[in-house]
Amino acid sequence: MTEELKKSIPNHERPFELGLYTFVDNGTNPITGETKDPVEVMSNALETIELADQTGLDVFAIGEHHRQDFLVSSPAVVLGAAAARTKNVRLSTAVTVISSDDPVRVFQSFATIDLLSNGRAEIMAGRGSFIESFPLFGYDLNDYGELFEEKLELLLQLTENKNITWSGKFRSALEGLDIYPRPVQEKIPLWIAVGGTPQSAQRAASMGLPMAFAIIGGMPERFTPFFNLYRDTAPAYGFDPEYIPLSVNSHGFIADNSQDAVDIHYPIATEVMNRIGKERGWAPASREQLETQRLLEGSDFVGAPEEIIEKILYQYDMFKHQRFLLSMGSNAIEHKKMMRAIELFGTEVAPVVRKEIASRNS
Repeated sequence: MTEELKKSIPNHERPFELGLYTFVDNGTNPITGETKDPVEVMSNALETIELADQTGLDVFAIGEHHRQDFLVSSPAVVLGAAAARTKNVRLSTAVTVISSDDPVRVFQSFATIDLLSNGRAEIMAGRGSFIESFPLFGYDLNDYGELFEEKLELLLQLTENKNITWSGKFRSALEGLDIYPRPVQEKIPLWIAVGGTPQSAQRAASMGLPMAFAIIGGMPERFTPFFNLYRDTAPAYGFDPEYIPLSVNSHGFIADNSQDAVDIHYPIATEVMNRIGKERGWAPASREQLETQRLLEGSDFVGAPEEIIEKILYQYDMFKHQRFLLSMGSNAIEHKKMMRAIELFGTEVAPVVRKEIASRNS
């Protein structure tokens, strides 16, 4: 089914999509300090994408970072390698930090991935969760908001038109230029990643773009108004929200039994979250506090397959979204355990969720 044909299908008739996203951290164990060989980490990352493809997952997305604890500053390079080793899984970012990149080069890179993958490339654009890329590429953080809005607008035009005439504040103008290469898809799907402000939801709706909502802490129910705001805003700009998919992106880990999932995920997740929290001024959290997020009403998807199924369906009833992406923690987790988690997600969780949601929408 082509992406353009999918866009002509109302959301309640779309197959529910499930996938994974990763930031490809460098594998440093935050408890022991042991760090993996970066070559091994990158090899493992490609193996996880291959397994996601083989187990029938719909999407695999890779984040962009420009700091010591992550290995991927250019997701397009890794996705290009993955394109040659996979057949069906869609290849996306989570996210492309469009504010500090050049939209023309982003489009060209993903058009190339689209050719390598025979039409499976996507772009998830966002502001990013860190700011190292701004001074690295010569941008002023005082222009944070303007950069994002201007470059997102240009990237949207690039996905919709071959010939571009455009001018803005932060890059040279384009006067009737054709942009090459051209992708297999008529339009490379462009999503906006949203972290939790009404303005972000309204911006996505005003552009008619699919919204990927990150829910990585607390009680997801409090985000329901953002989904409602998106659906209420889109018609005012001429877009029918019934034809625009929405996604939930969350953290978790899956194992054959609940206790194994908890014991594998939370010791590392607690240290990582508190390290990042210290940078950002968050109050420290105990493992016990974080574990409450795995309850049905919480944000984390940690447990055995049946628990993950129940929680995805619980949130589907809440948000009526069309896609769910799961980030399964740090590369400090033993690779064979990560591979088993992906296998469980693809073979035991995804088929049940797809069948149940299709039944509810029939």
